[in-house]
Amino acid sequence: MMRLGDNISTAVDSIRAHKLRASLTVLGLVMGVATLITVMTLVQGANVYVEQKIANLGTNVFRIGRLPFAVTDFTILSKAQRNRFFYPDDLQALTDNCTHCQLVGATLSGNASLRYGDRQLEDATVYGHTPTMATIDTRTVALGRYFTDLEDLHASDVCLIGDRVVQEFFPAASPLGRAIRNGGSECTVIGVFEKIGSVLGQDQDNFVVIPLRTYLKERGQYNSLLLQVKAEGGEELFERAQDDARRVLRARRHVPAGKDDDFYIGTADSYISLWKSISGAFFTVFVMISSISAVVGGIVIMNVMLVSVTERTKEIGVRRAVGATQADVLHQFLTESVIQCLIGGGVGVGIGFGCALALRELTSFPASVQGWVATLGVVISSVIGLFFGIYPAVKASKLDPVVALRTE
Repeated sequence: MMRLGDNISTAVDSIRAHKLRASLTVLGLVMGVATLITVMTLVQGANVYVEQKIANLGTNVFRIGRLPFAVTDFTILSKAQRNRFFYPDDLQALTDNCTHCQLVGATLSGNASLRYGDRQLEDATVYGHTPTMATIDTRTVALGRYFTDLEDLHASDVCLIGDRVVQEFFPAASPLGRAIRNGGSECTVIGVFEKIGSVLGQDQDNFVVIPLRTYLKERGQYNSLLLQVKAEGGEELFERAQDDARRVLRARRHVPAGKDDDFYIGTADSYISLWKSISGAFFTVFVMISSISAVVGGIVIMNVMLVSVTERTKEIGVRRAVGATQADVLHQFLTESVIQCLIGGGVGVGIGFGCALALRELTSFPASVQGWVATLGVVISSVIGLFFGIYPAVKASKLDPVVALRTE
């Protein structure tokens, strides 16, 4: 029986002798594996991205709103449009009566055009925050300070700004103490937030934060408050805080026993779960498409190997005549098939990672390059090589050496 090294050497020599045929043979497999690796890399990166940015509420913060935070059924969203707004009185009731809620805050938001001197910034978001959001919110004040309870109580014209506003209005000077125009009013900058960056292509630093009472005084309330609650101390206390908040709000909103809540509670886990269910569906579809390409590549390999068996019938007869066994011939052709698939798989892994990294560098779409994905690509290509190489190899090994030697 031939040694493994001899089998590999013979297979490599055969592939080198037919470079064009070998290249065309592995092309389908390369495309299939490259597509699979690209999809898996992007999905993994997107999952990490969502966990870090979109669902960056913190494990001890939950939100309460009149509309659902994470839903794919639009009938639920349509029905929720009839729910009552949350008002400052609801915020105060929750603050006073939620036993396990350590901090309760609220936000409102709208769009505005910002102006400083002769410069203007369109499509900025204006947030109205309670002072407690300084602790609840995950954004960090990099320069200056947050506004105080007294400033909120008196609806002071103060604000904190995002990094995009700083870059547009104050690229070479400190923004603290400067007054910027927010819609029809002015506010004095007292703080600057750390840069957040983009989330799926959307700039997250083009915003202004003002006290909630200032927001209500200048803009009124045309939307429902978004309530935010912080409850530190472990999972059990976090669940109790949600139960307390639900009890207080159901009583205020006169929801009868046995009826569903007319509001929704969202946590970081709910966002992540929704995203993973959506990304899982896309992942399955793309894997099926790329698997078809890989299978087509395997079929091409099998057909070419069958042609190769026919062309090399005399070679097989000579080998059998000088003592090669059926197992030797079987192993030789299987080795050729697997080597071609490994080459195709390796090239496909490289192209897949290259495409994913290019997308990450040239666009805002994330990608996470992980070693196990490359290993999976190589394993898949090896399995395809074995599966589709068996029939040609068995056919070659069963050739009658006498008949094979007579072949011209």
